[in-house]
Amino acid sequence: MTAATSTPGEIASTTTMRAAAIVRAQNARASTALRPDPAPNEVRIKIEGCGVCASSIPVWEGRDWFTYPREYGAPGHEGWGVVDAVGSNVTSVCVGERVAALSYHAFAEYDIAPAEAVVRIPDALATSEVPAEPLGCAMNILARSEIVPGHTVAIVGIGFLGALLTRLATHAGARVIAISRRPFALDVARSFGADAQVAMDDHQIVIDRVKALTGGEGCDRVIEAVGMQWPLDLAGELTRERGRLIIAGFHQDGPRVVNMFLWNWRGLDVVNAHERDARVYVEGIRQALNAMASGVFDPAPLLTHRYSLDELDAAFAATRDRPDGFMKALVMA
Repeated sequence: MTAATSTPGEIASTTTMRAAAIVRAQNARASTALRPDPAPNEVRIKIEGCGVCASSIPVWEGRDWFTYPREYGAPGHEGWGVVDAVGSNVTSVCVGERVAALSYHAFAEYDIAPAEAVVRIPDALATSEVPAEPLGCAMNILARSEIVPGHTVAIVGIGFLGALLTRLATHAGARVIAISRRPFALDVARSFGADAQVAMDDHQIVIDRVKALTGGEGCDRVIEAVGMQWPLDLAGELTRERGRLIIAGFHQDGPRVVNMFLWNWRGLDVVNAHERDARVYVEGIRQALNAMASGVFDPAPLLTHRYSLDELDAAFAATRDRPDGFMKALVMA
């Protein structure tokens, strides 16, 4: 195995780094690991920080299908930093440039990424924290939503992603109805441009409130950004006839039951907005960084909690439990 994908064990090298690893369920530890060297088409990045993604909670919490210990730096995939070394074939970036990357072991001082998965951070963002992978996800979800001026868009779930989509949808000319169980999150949505805020409490009450806001018709677009059964059910109910339901939530805890009668009767377009093509991910990251640099959105107010490599357990716990005021955790290398 290369250093980038090694698991905890005896380290006998002077070329080392600090890296965190999940050694067993809900137990992550930072220790010394081998510093990876880039292959000819790879780039090594000295990591400044890495966001914590909610999709990584299951591997930290523990599931029957995971084995431990996990690899050093995994599952950190929202990293950014400065190019530290490049492979012999790399000409697209240079040592010293500040970049974001689609990489997968960024809970560490250094990580490796293919050169084609590395995106320069614009000079206008020289002092910004840029967990770019989820920013790219937001851009790709926006594209799949096909929002146009005049649309009414409901966003079910105002976490980091839902808040970003609120800003992007309003910038696209839509009227946004933000729906969340947390009063703090609804306040954030308001500051990001949401025209209306609805507490996600009683199922029928939410439907009635949205109908009242839309003249009884429902919404042109509904983006489900929670990843649970009830919000998915709710999102379908809020979508008008011939509207589009966009599934942005990451559904990981088993199969879903959907109201196919409703989806059929209303003639809904249902879009799974998750991408698996790395080229699409990277293009989304590039678009997101350019949008940040041009002032379309600023994620800084959403980057609410910061942790060290030694505090990875606390970062995951906060991401799972969402204490008051929480939006996004960063692990700073």
